[in-house]
Amino acid sequence: MADEIIVIQGSTDKEIYEQLIPQINSLINPDEPIISSLSNVTAALKSAFKKISWVGFYLLKDETLYLGPFQGKVACTQIKIGSGVCGTSAQTRETIIVEDVDKFPGHIACDSKSKSEIVIPLSRDNVLWGVLDLDSYSYSSFNAIDAKYLNELVKVLVQKLDFTKIKI
Repeated sequence: MADEIIVIQGSTDKEIYEQLIPQINSLINPDEPIISSLSNVTAALKSAFKKISWVGFYLLKDETLYLGPFQGKVACTQIKIGSGVCGTSAQTRETIIVEDVDKFPGHIACDSKSKSEIVIPLSRDNVLWGVLDLDSYSYSSFNAIDAKYLNELVKVLVQKLDFTKIKI
């Protein structure tokens, strides 16, 4: 296992993802509890990107997303499917990029300083397991590059980890 995540200073977001995803992949261990891998994923993302104010997983049980491993300020612990950005992403099973969270209908403000957000659904074989949520204190922090690489990362997670073992 790596002692630290290494990204070259001054790299573009695309370059950071290209450096980061292989390192995260090496941190994911299907023989350990899933919570351990998800915790390291959030730590790696938060440490690699200055633009991220909060990053975490919400995991699905009975039409509710429950807070999982995260990095950042204290967060909302439950989000109903269809509510806010996370709940909408879970409902539609689509990545959602929000440039200004105040303009998103029904946005749930866990941190009033958050300005933009991206949410990626965790699903495999038509089964939804939860979402990966990233927030920023700056407007328009996330774009198609983030969506592309975060979807790649989520694909690795759902292929390597057995989400049926998660107990919520």
